[in-house]
Amino acid sequence: MYICLCHGITDRQIRDAVSGGCCSFREVRTSLKVGTQCGKCACTAKGLVRETLADPLFIPARQA
Repeated sequence: MYICLCHGITDRQIRDAVSGGCCSFREVRTSLKVGTQCGKCACTAKGLVRETLADPLFIPARQA
């Protein structure tokens, strides 16, 4: 599903960024530019980052 229409960023790309080592919305925003144009997607993207980090099955790349 597309989260950021301005930059064409999907939920999968956000989850992959978190899996790849981004530990906060700020890091995902810097990496993918999500939420940097119109800002309408920022709340949804931030929630997705939080949800991914809170998943008990999630293992960050830095710890894998």
